[in-house]
Amino acid sequence: MEIKGISSQALRLFLAEMAEVYRRRFAVDVAIESIGGLDAVARIQSGEAFDLVVLAADAIDKLLATGQLQAGSKVDLAQSEVAVAVREGMPRPDISTEEAFKKTILAAKSIGYSTGPSGIAIIKLFERWGILETIGDRLVQATSGTPVGSLIARGDLEIGFQQLGELLPIGGITVLGTLPKALRIVTTFSGALGSKAGQTEAARAFLAFLASQEAAEAKRCQGMDPA
Repeated sequence: MEIKGISSQALRLFLAEMAEVYRRRFAVDVAIESIGGLDAVARIQSGEAFDLVVLAADAIDKLLATGQLQAGSKVDLAQSEVAVAVREGMPRPDISTEEAFKKTILAAKSIGYSTGPSGIAIIKLFERWGILETIGDRLVQATSGTPVGSLIARGDLEIGFQQLGELLPIGGITVLGTLPKALRIVTTFSGALGSKAGQTEAARAFLAFLASQEAAEAKRCQGMDPA
């Protein structure tokens, strides 16, 4: 038996770890493909069959509304904060307060963000500050599935934003931390069963395992909190 799943990159390492633990304990194989969230949604919408889908909660809600996931199967799994990073060895800009953080952004020569929920939230913050037009030609959106951190590491970006769990594994960058408390951006990630699932009960059991207390420490190690 094999459970087939798809997820966004944000939970790639966590899901891979939990899939291996589950395989050893229950002799059930779990194959989860972790790609850009937009790409994952497109594949589900195209009719591709998956037993399990793990994405940002709002994306799960939209797929539930269109009948592409099983009604009532949504389970919140983890919460992840948006973090800030610069290239390793570069000066650490001040992001300790809203005022300092805004000055850092205005001074940056290039600013990276993702196509996922963290990127949407960052752009909304810049709009609220009234600086989006000012920094518009310095904004760089990473393509779906491309880690913002990888662009920072190779020097394409001076500063960038993505989920903390997506920045932590990348070498060649310095993670400055999450946003100041007043500006915190938190994304909830959820799982649900595909409407065309071939292994519904097995996928339901694995989803419950992902939401269990046993999985909590693995989430924290990947820069997330249990939902």
